[in-house]
Amino acid sequence: MFGFQLDYACRSDRGCVRSHNEDAVLVEADTGLVVVADGIGGANAGEVASRMAADVIAERFHRQPPSRTNDAHARLYAETAVEEANSRIWELAGTSEDYRGMGTTVVMGFVGRGWLAFAHVGDSRLYRLRGGQLKQITRDHSFIQDVVDQGFFRTLSEARSYGIGDNLLTRALGSTAQIRVSSGIDDLHSGDLYLFCTDGLTNMVPDDWLRQVLAAISGDLDPAADALVQLACERGGVDNVTLALLRVGEPTTVPARE
Repeated sequence: MFGFQLDYACRSDRGCVRSHNEDAVLVEADTGLVVVADGIGGANAGEVASRMAADVIAERFHRQPPSRTNDAHARLYAETAVEEANSRIWELAGTSEDYRGMGTTVVMGFVGRGWLAFAHVGDSRLYRLRGGQLKQITRDHSFIQDVVDQGFFRTLSEARSYGIGDNLLTRALGSTAQIRVSSGIDDLHSGDLYLFCTDGLTNMVPDDWLRQVLAAISGDLDPAADALVQLACERGGVDNVTLALLRVGEPTTVPARE
């Protein structure tokens, strides 16, 4: 069905500082769907928003699954599913003071026949390890990323040293009635390892450390998932830590597209 053998693992941890967990993660091995969401810290009912994002996206894919052989269609479908989640969160936020101001980031992937369609809003990320090299597939919707993209600073580290924080988002589900969703397609190669994660991991663990942990995987994914959470907590664990791993195994059939 997917063109490759696939393995998954996921974790969601409160971390060392927060009183509760506002993140959500959903992994469906049978449908090839992965969703990671991070309820916005300081907003009301962030945990409601993140869980709603995961549930609405899954509900949309269950209701009418997209083609597994048409990557362009699946990409647009992923965008639409995220847009629907945004609308539902926005509408619920207007019904009660308890929900007013709630929001969430989201990053999701859907496995087709030889490719991964992904969509995201906010600063939850998708990485890919291939041939020992770690690449960030998504680009954060954040103020610090914008000032780097506009050339004010050469790197995120340089912007941070100037005093610009990582936590100011330029997009999040629930922040406006309509949202711009970023999306893409990544072709699957045997041996690829994908990491979907919230900033509770990436703000604590440098990319090179992520690469080393992922590159060291030789069998079961669960020890690596545990190790990443442990690293984030050992380095402060100031936020909830949520991640999902997707490993691409041997081909089962020849990938095809319409």
